[in-house]
Amino acid sequence: MSRSSRTHVLARPRVRAAVVAALLAPLAACSSSASPTVPDAKATPRPSDRPVTVTVTPTGERVPAGRPVKVTAAGGRLTSVAVADAEGHRLPGKVAADGRSWVSDRTSVPGAAYTVTAATRTEGGTTGSTGAAFTTAPADKVNKVDWRPGADATVGIAQPISLVFDHPVRNRAEVEKQLKLTTSNGTEGSWGWISDWSGRDRVDWRPRTYWKPGTKVTLNAELNGTDSGADGGWFVRDYTTAFTIGARQIVKVDLDSHRLTLVRDGETVRRIPVSGGTPGGDKRSWRGTAVLMAKEGTINMNSETVGLGRTYDKMVDHSMRLTWSGMYAHAAPWNARYFGRANQSSGCIGMSDADAAWFYGQVRPGDPFEITGEDTKGVVAPGNGFGAWNLSWTEWRQRSALR
Repeated sequence: MSRSSRTHVLARPRVRAAVVAALLAPLAACSSSASPTVPDAKATPRPSDRPVTVTVTPTGERVPAGRPVKVTAAGGRLTSVAVADAEGHRLPGKVAADGRSWVSDRTSVPGAAYTVTAATRTEGGTTGSTGAAFTTAPADKVNKVDWRPGADATVGIAQPISLVFDHPVRNRAEVEKQLKLTTSNGTEGSWGWISDWSGRDRVDWRPRTYWKPGTKVTLNAELNGTDSGADGGWFVRDYTTAFTIGARQIVKVDLDSHRLTLVRDGETVRRIPVSGGTPGGDKRSWRGTAVLMAKEGTINMNSETVGLGRTYDKMVDHSMRLTWSGMYAHAAPWNARYFGRANQSSGCIGMSDADAAWFYGQVRPGDPFEITGEDTKGVVAPGNGFGAWNLSWTEWRQRSALR
């Protein structure tokens, strides 16, 4: 009985071993064949959740202005970037498609304190935010701009946009790039650099041909943070103006027949007898296209201011400026015997009080005066008022710094 029991006990372990061996054999074979293509799920690497490293350029105190701000990310992505100065003015920009960088569209301005805030996302999906700050060195010299026409004006079909600078502009291409002009009808035109009558640098924009009436024009001169170049200084503000083109009016002045004709929308409105500049010397008038710059009303005209000695010093009514050198259209009752007969003025286009009063009420700044005549000083220069129309379209385009 006891021997039989010991034999049973001894036999059972052998059965278990055989069964276990049989079960393990196919399992071992299956594991061996599948391991190269089916990785253990527990062994798959998990995305990193380490913080994103953000780098901002520039950094520090009193860094040079006039450069874009750059933000880069390592170990994750940028989701947004905000760069603003102490007054809340932002530098716009866009995050790159890969989320690794951001560059401002505009440059930093002189004498400003900037804060940079970058929103980020790690490779593991955790969001965060990084801040930085820097300041720019102040401008050692500031360049300012005088511009025409003024905002919300209605002007004639020959009116250019004209910017005159306080200091020289050597970086003309960089400045011209910042001058954003839009029109309501896609008017073709070009900037051209000239010397103003004052001797200062100037840039004008004129259409290829006279403006179409009703055109709306907007200039955004995004100059803040632009360096003029040597001896010019920095621009520290933007400029903007918007205006509308009025009726199609052209003033035709024939100095040989001593007649002024106002033409509106292709129709003659009125002919006026006039007297132009005296032939044969410095008192002659200019020819070519001059543009009405301003209606100045009653002003004092003194010949000494235009290099004609003590020829005259008097108050003159209905004065309409045509050039910086002093050519006007105005009332000249003292010259009545010459109207329609001879040129006997000191260079201006004179007419009767009644005609001048009527004409003054009809014209507006920007109207072209197309002046012809044999005996004149020459053609109005581009910088002597708005004389750009005396250059061909090809010649004018050559004056752009971006040609």
